[in-house]
Amino acid sequence: MTRARYHIRFSKTGPLRWISHRDLLRLWERLFHRIDLKLAMTEGFHPKPRMNFPSALALGTASLDEIVELELAEPLSTEELTQRLCDDQQPGLEILRVTAVPEGWPKAKLKSTTYNLPIPEADRETLLKEIEALRQRDTIQLERKGKTLVFSLSAEIEHLGIEDGVLVFRCTPDQGASLRPTDLIEELKIIHLTDNGQFLTRTRVELENEFESTTSVTGQLTS
Repeated sequence: MTRARYHIRFSKTGPLRWISHRDLLRLWERLFHRIDLKLAMTEGFHPKPRMNFPSALALGTASLDEIVELELAEPLSTEELTQRLCDDQQPGLEILRVTAVPEGWPKAKLKSTTYNLPIPEADRETLLKEIEALRQRDTIQLERKGKTLVFSLSAEIEHLGIEDGVLVFRCTPDQGASLRPTDLIEELKIIHLTDNGQFLTRTRVELENEFESTTSVTGQLTS
């Protein structure tokens, strides 16, 4: 059987930021059913769609750039697949780009994720001091599920700073447990901002060995 693999980049905003990763999986499965896609399935007694998210998004976090890797049992052109996805018009879910991945290309693997958090002017000076203090440290030590975890800041945080009143940071995953964005916010002593109307937004998901195709199709096609 000839299968075809695609990378679908999308945004997840508005009320959708309050659904869990498991619910997001179900949302995509229902969407694929509505637009009549023939999904490639795993083998075994309980087959599941061949669908892969390189990085699950935490509950309550919006995203301007997510990615799902999908395999279809019957190939479609990127134009046809993009058109079907855009026509569904799922609220809070915007299709940004669809790329056909060539046979033999490595499975999508996360390289880094970038986040931002608006910082009120009254908190910026204090936050700059916390950032500078954090840069003087080599590690962060956290308690998680009764275990003490130690994270290397140089290995986990690739970029950290305030840009135009917005905290911007880029995380790189570790092979084991990774530092969560909320862990960093707590270390910077600004977790209270998320209780006062501000929320994290993921702005970029970068893959290792990402396939850049000249036949990628952007969303917002018209019928």
